[in-house]
Amino acid sequence: MTPVDLHCHSNHSDGLLPAREVVRKAHARGCQLFALTDHDETRGLAEAEDEAALLGMKFINGVEISVSWGKHILHIVGLGFDRHNEALLAGLATVRSGRGERAERMARELDKVGLHGTLAGAQQYADNPAILSRAHFARHLVNTGVCKDMGTVFKRYLVRGKPGFVEHEWARLHEAIEWITGAGGIAVLAHPARYEMGNETLRVLLTEYKRLGGQAIEVVSGCHGIPDAARFGRLAQEFGFLASCGTDYHATGEGAREPGLNPDLPMDCVPVWHRWLPPEAMHSPISVG
Repeated sequence: MTPVDLHCHSNHSDGLLPAREVVRKAHARGCQLFALTDHDETRGLAEAEDEAALLGMKFINGVEISVSWGKHILHIVGLGFDRHNEALLAGLATVRSGRGERAERMARELDKVGLHGTLAGAQQYADNPAILSRAHFARHLVNTGVCKDMGTVFKRYLVRGKPGFVEHEWARLHEAIEWITGAGGIAVLAHPARYEMGNETLRVLLTEYKRLGGQAIEVVSGCHGIPDAARFGRLAQEFGFLASCGTDYHATGEGAREPGLNPDLPMDCVPVWHRWLPPEAMHSPISVG
């Protein structure tokens, strides 16, 4: 197991727990290097960094930026950037500004299929009103008995072609990469196995991503199985990307692994985290049972 987690969420976006509690969970599982990567938001970073310092765990700044690429919605994680960088902060504010209108449109579409009051319901789960997301709608629909779990809500209502999905323009790929790298960070393509695209389209994406300055991809992810990790490990080596790992933790019981530990990367992958935690600085993780 790798004591590194470079993809986690708090209630500053669509996670359930305060940033400090997510950090504590990761530390309790032996994590040595942690990044909080809330969606389009950096407000939780100071809180998370303070808690990591108290626990003696190394922390780096993170964010997950929503991107429109053709008909696909991608997520680009930024790691190790200056969180006070003005261009990055302005870009993230632009991305956040469209979330409220999108949520209103989603609620209107769900209303058409008999699901009423979903906007108010979703807002009850959003501790940060600026980041109202599909996950908040999903939690409302689970807790009101419409669906049995989050995955069912997404499949039935919130993905492309379903009643609650609405088209929305997020950041462009080049913008997200420029914001991250311009702030001194590393751009990471998050959970690539989640994107519903064929192999040819994926290779077009990876080629463009590299040309624009993307430096890493998530090989190990909470939503990647062993075959996915092997596949994207090979692609990382082929394209010359660094390899990242993250649980993509949002809340206990919502599908991803608990924060703090990830399976090892496939052999021959070059870890993205060696910039911040070189191999000689790592020690054996604690046993978590």
